[in-house]
Amino acid sequence: MALQAQNDAEIEIDFILRKTKFFDKFGTELNQRQLKVIRRMLEHGPKGFEGGMNAKKYISINSTSKATATRDLQDLVERKIFVPMGGGRSTSYDINL
Repeated sequence: MALQAQNDAEIEIDFILRKTKFFDKFGTELNQRQLKVIRRMLEHGPKGFEGGMNAKKYISINSTSKATATRDLQDLVERKIFVPMGGGRSTSYDINL
């Protein structure tokens, strides 16, 4: 039980360090909508955001248009912050920490 707790703590610490480095690197480069979505995804910890991010969820979180959501998501992919999973209309994204 103690060994499992130690492993869980190491995973959590590693996640926090990667998250801190991420915000140090990109915190000033992204717009507020992008940061809001990324923070929401990272709230779920090392296990990640269930199902990844998609345009519909992005629109819901930011109350924005589909065009803005698509543009913001594409920008995150181009910066290699988001990694696409799937394709076409069912594309979802995971954070590349």
